[in-house]
Amino acid sequence: MNRQFSLAGLLRLRQAEQKSAESGLAAANSRSASLRVRRAEAREALAESAGNAGDSASLLAIAAARASSQSMLAELEALAASAEAEAAGARAEYTEAKRRAVGLEKLEVRHDAEYAATVLRAEQGVLDEIASTAWHRKAGS
Repeated sequence: MNRQFSLAGLLRLRQAEQKSAESGLAAANSRSASLRVRRAEAREALAESAGNAGDSASLLAIAAARASSQSMLAELEALAASAEAEAAGARAEYTEAKRRAVGLEKLEVRHDAEYAATVLRAEQGVLDEIASTAWHRKAGS
């Protein structure tokens, strides 16, 4: 049995793909979390902007500010939804990359165990041969 795992190159490729997918997932999760924080801050700012209108110009300014804030909040909602979808896609990609890598890792472990067993059998055969030869020498003397 060959000591070198024949699929070692493919295993390294799969592990590199897994690391790449893992970093993509981390970036997507970070972006999603950042947008959730920004959205919460915008909602809080919008809730606190009641304002007291002394005249019609102040009332129009408050209405314009609230409309602008609501528009910004709607954009943040859309960005957050997009980031969540991106994170879900990255999570699926990572899961698939991990699944492919784990299958090969299991094959490598099995290969290593079989190789170790082969080496042990060969060593045992040598030891048995040495013991048998020594026994025959004693019996012949």
